[in-house]
Amino acid sequence: MGVLSSNPAPIELEAKAGKNRGSETFQGPVVDVERISLEFTKEKDQLPVLADVSLTASQNQFISITGPSGCGKSSLLRIIAGLHKATSGTVKFKGTEITEPRGEIAMIFQNFVLLPWRTALENVMFALSAKRELSEDEKRERATNMLDHVGLKGFENVFPGELSGGMKQRVGIARALALEPEVLLMDEPFSSLDDLTAGLLRKEVYSLLINPSSSIQAVIMVSHNVEEVVELSDKVVILSQRPAHVVGAMDINLPRPRDRKSPEFYTWMDKIYSLLA
Repeated sequence: MGVLSSNPAPIELEAKAGKNRGSETFQGPVVDVERISLEFTKEKDQLPVLADVSLTASQNQFISITGPSGCGKSSLLRIIAGLHKATSGTVKFKGTEITEPRGEIAMIFQNFVLLPWRTALENVMFALSAKRELSEDEKRERATNMLDHVGLKGFENVFPGELSGGMKQRVGIARALALEPEVLLMDEPFSSLDDLTAGLLRKEVYSLLINPSSSIQAVIMVSHNVEEVVELSDKVVILSQRPAHVVGAMDINLPRPRDRKSPEFYTWMDKIYSLLA
């Protein structure tokens, strides 16, 4: 079978717990990264990667982290996800330190990370393996609904090798959404997609943050694409060369939807580029 493609409708979610789940009792940042440093040991030498990095993501904020290639952006995101331990510093989710992966935090990876021997439906269900409170039928129903929401109805039994790049990333998004997270982390989620598909998915992912029916309360994205960063972000954190530290953070004060051809858009791009130089 050849590679399949589709042009589905924008992502829409059923009303469930909604935006304010758990927010009534906690008024601080959703994610608080406090003075994170990271060193790798290479043979007998210490390789510093991150140096005293701090940032916060508040309720309903889309945060982007950008910086030179290889500066440690993805490592920082994995620390926030609880997938990697920092050398020093802390990351907190609503005031509680993150020491391991949490059900409230989901991550979309750059290279899809789909199991090729599992169908699209089985890949999404696999993410729900730890949800012991759900029966197999409930997991199947939730996974089916999420694939439908991302425009993949009818592709449940298709294997990843038969899907286009955009559809594979939609499976990755469905897998993350099936967990009903409060924080969505994205590592270069659109870098391997064609411009049209990437543009559609950018709009759809942002719609999840502003959709009151979505559980997502904050999005943190790593990207080296400055145009993408300005289009999506409420706040941008710029990192230096390795060992990476924060060289600037700025709020993007542009009305939405954002016009990529406007002078104001290019002004914000220039501001970011000036800190990356």
